[in-house]
Amino acid sequence: MNSRPRRSALYMPGSNARALDKARALPADVLILDLEDAVAPERKPAARQQVREAIAAGGYGRRELLVRANALDTPWGADDLRAFAGAGVDGIVLSKVASPADVLQAVRILEASGAPDSLALWFMAETARCILHIDAIAGAHPRLAGILPGTSDLAHELRVRHTADRLGFIAALNLCVLAARAHGLAVLDGVHLDLEDDAGLRRACEQGRDLGFDGKTLIHPRQLEAANAVFAPAPDEIDRAREIIAAWREASARGSALVVIGGKLVENLHVAEAERLLAVAEAVAEMGW
Repeated sequence: MNSRPRRSALYMPGSNARALDKARALPADVLILDLEDAVAPERKPAARQQVREAIAAGGYGRRELLVRANALDTPWGADDLRAFAGAGVDGIVLSKVASPADVLQAVRILEASGAPDSLALWFMAETARCILHIDAIAGAHPRLAGILPGTSDLAHELRVRHTADRLGFIAALNLCVLAARAHGLAVLDGVHLDLEDDAGLRRACEQGRDLGFDGKTLIHPRQLEAANAVFAPAPDEIDRAREIIAAWREASARGSALVVIGGKLVENLHVAEAERLLAVAEAVAEMGW
């Protein structure tokens, strides 16, 4: 059971030294240091080096550090993987993945570059081909740890509009969650693009939570508060989880396998979910934000 908090995952442009420094003090569970969309082509080699230096300098505390590499069919992708194979990050995010072969190619490069067994891979689910093959991709290699839907790229490929209800994305988002749960991966919802729409951001976070996502990817620090609040276990959920576990233990001590709370039957799966929720709540408290 992985209880590591991933309520908020903030993309940070790798070419912006000030942003990389500021990230050390931001209340983000995950930092995605971006070498892809956020960096102009002519600045990519310099950004790669700048991100390496920022990671080497440390100071990011408990935050999970991911680096989003350029796609392997670009001039920079393979060098990105080689540069961060042993750089001490928690994981590398693969861009424009379309098949299991893309994951396996990345693994070969990383392992040839001395990547430790602990280095995780995440992948962007941002193309129609990726969504259609997401089960096979998500199970392609044991290094895989998470899925990040790229809703901006999907909107372009699918000709889907960004509407308040995100209706055009629902099938893709559902498939991302299904693949993640089938293969034991984390899965974080796509970004909310309108920085002035606080109410819309909150609704999107709540929708993502209800769809089963572990957290939300973000494009600006001002979005952190909403994601951290919505994806954290609520006080009433924590109380309910404790009640379920206590009642189950009491029943087990009596030799009974039947527990009813508030007229509702409690089964093993409810106890497992209650234990997971409490573990997440404890981990969130340890993060300190």
